[in-house]
Amino acid sequence: MSGTRAAAFFDLDRTIIGGSSVFTFGWVAYRRGLVPTTQLLKDAGSALTFKFSGASDDKTDSVKTRILEAIRDVPVSMFTDLADEVTPKLFSNVRREARGLVDLHTDAGRDTYIVSASPVEIVSQFADVMEMTGGIGTVSEIVDGVYTGKLAAPFCYGEGKAEAIRKVAEEQGYDLSRSYAYTDSASDLPMLELVGHPVAVNPDHALEAIAYHRGWPIVEFSRTRKRVIKRTTAASGAVVLAATTYALGRRHGKNR
Repeated sequence: MSGTRAAAFFDLDRTIIGGSSVFTFGWVAYRRGLVPTTQLLKDAGSALTFKFSGASDDKTDSVKTRILEAIRDVPVSMFTDLADEVTPKLFSNVRREARGLVDLHTDAGRDTYIVSASPVEIVSQFADVMEMTGGIGTVSEIVDGVYTGKLAAPFCYGEGKAEAIRKVAEEQGYDLSRSYAYTDSASDLPMLELVGHPVAVNPDHALEAIAYHRGWPIVEFSRTRKRVIKRTTAASGAVVLAATTYALGRRHGKNR
């Protein structure tokens, strides 16, 4: 049964922040001596490719496998210490336009979430710093305070993100037909199709084509302050898109 409240769900990499959270975590782990130089250089190349073209399913699955292997037998306390160092670095890379959207949804009375394939320990802590409602991320199995190297829930990627959102919506009573989702990647199509207001942000080529044909808003966050919403598939233009989206959001939020 759908609820009476609405929420806004934000992808993390290339949506809220301008790069890869996994690479940032890898850099911190490298400085702690937990990641070899060869792996860091490989991650740097992957991060650069990701920044400009997004992630493929094969690359993401490879990262998932490597992260699970890397944290096997690692105490949760050590991982939490790494998250404490990663969070400020991620916060310094938050796009000002993304910050504005989160604030607008909050002002509208709508709960806000980060939804990412990154470890939930990092995502949740970062969501707290962003003053958002919560963080939804990949949950690893823990036994006696130590990571086993296995997943405790579906990998928070693709359909896994949609499944996690459905669970939160059921628990919190959100009406997903009135909710919003923001992401850059076609891999997040299940998340976008789940809500009534999907928005493509800095989309990869595949998502850009899908959004165009389905009439979904397409927005691009610029590095400058002058360009927040560059274009949209809506014939009425970006200004009307922004005004209508936020006005409806504010009204729906206040009708909780």
